[in-house]
Amino acid sequence: MEAAKTTKSAGGRKGSARRKAVSKSVKAGLQFPVGRIARFLKKGRYARRLGTGAPIYLAAVLEYLAAEVLELAGNAARDNKKTRIIPRHVLLAIRNDDELGKLLAGVTIAHGGVLPNIHSVLLPKKSEKAKDSIEATKSPKKA
Repeated sequence: MEAAKTTKSAGGRKGSARRKAVSKSVKAGLQFPVGRIARFLKKGRYARRLGTGAPIYLAAVLEYLAAEVLELAGNAARDNKKTRIIPRHVLLAIRNDDELGKLLAGVTIAHGGVLPNIHSVLLPKKSEKAKDSIEATKSPKKA
């Protein structure tokens, strides 16, 4: 009888079939790079020690914020009959949303412009003649 060789999949052993590496982003189900964020958190020396869940959580938050801004900017681009998102659409998306506007209140977006706004004092006042002529042209309501 011949003894069959058993190959173990443990890493670093001789003659073992190595498993394909699975990234932390894939494990977490994210698009943003968890490993890169972990490296930046370590390199930035924000704390002496770093938990394993911190870069995953931060990547998830950043991915959510990016998706939210892109969705609103895409809607703004569609409202302006454009297929490409430009900085103006990003600005309109952020400033028209209450929570994002509060989060990014101190942020300046290059080539974003400003929100269209005319102060009510500067608008022309409606005169009494204009009001009377408008009311005269209206048809009476049917009972």
